[in-house]
Amino acid sequence: MRVAVRLALFLAMLELSAVALSKSPPTSREECADDHNASPLSTTFYEDTCPEAEAIIFSWVDRAVSEDPRMAASLLRLHFHDCFVNGCDASVLLDDIEGFVGEKTAGPNLNSLRGFEVVDAIKSELETVCPSTVSCADILASAARDSVLVSGGPGWDVLMGRRDSLGASRDAANNNIPAPNSTVEILVAKFQSAGLTLNDMVALSGAHTMGKARCPTFRSRLAGSAHSTGPKVNLEFLQSLQQLCSGPDSNSTLAELDLVTPATFDNQYYVNLVSGEGLLQSDQVLFAGDDRTRQIVESYAEDPLTFFEDFKRSMVRMGSLGPLTGKEGEIRRNCRIVN
Repeated sequence: MRVAVRLALFLAMLELSAVALSKSPPTSREECADDHNASPLSTTFYEDTCPEAEAIIFSWVDRAVSEDPRMAASLLRLHFHDCFVNGCDASVLLDDIEGFVGEKTAGPNLNSLRGFEVVDAIKSELETVCPSTVSCADILASAARDSVLVSGGPGWDVLMGRRDSLGASRDAANNNIPAPNSTVEILVAKFQSAGLTLNDMVALSGAHTMGKARCPTFRSRLAGSAHSTGPKVNLEFLQSLQQLCSGPDSNSTLAELDLVTPATFDNQYYVNLVSGEGLLQSDQVLFAGDDRTRQIVESYAEDPLTFFEDFKRSMVRMGSLGPLTGKEGEIRRNCRIVN
């Protein structure tokens, strides 16, 4: 009953939200800063070939998040890590096999990314209903939106029509995905290299309002050196993290990215940054390391609706990075291997 009610609300949202995407977002890394460029992707791509696609994806995401609230952040992160490596092409889903090395064993992904089984379940049902029709890349994009929606965040129309890659790049995953100890300068450079703006970077970082991170990812934060001269060094918060990560098994210990509302998509992440309670160094530097990003953080902390609108816009832009379309790539029957 719960899933049926949520699904009805989701379908109603889709009917009402055709708004802001009448201007198609950019399609490639070079064009991404120019919103006047047309996209080959479409909100109605599966209207005739698989009209059930989004409802099927939503149903599985809703079920997965209800069983494990952390899964919302995991599915959202899968889409992010996919798009930052040669565009949104589902390369992140490919398993390592003999003679082929994928991206799952790259530093930013190994023992970190999760949610692959949820994607498998979605793909299995879609292959039953609409064989060889819905790409794994589109599943990731739609599941990311649904993860935000079922966690209390905003919904948006997802552009569809991506095709799946025939390969992957572990080197690109190691080099392109921002590290948790990044400075503002490094973050800006990596986002701009992907085709996204400084504002996109701050807005998309708001995804850290959900999820968890292991102690090794924020050890540089505990040293305090990154923010010793910046505003808001919250020593009490840092001491609580040091205590959490002091045990013998601390390498596997998890901390909430947002202690206040860890399973809710809201603007609390930015409120935390203003209070000096960003978990990762790459989070806190948005407030402590640069006047431009600090102003955006403060605006999002004060006005959740502004954050929601910017986040939706940036997610659409990110989801349109370098898609394979037309006859490029393929539609994988199994998201873990090429056909």
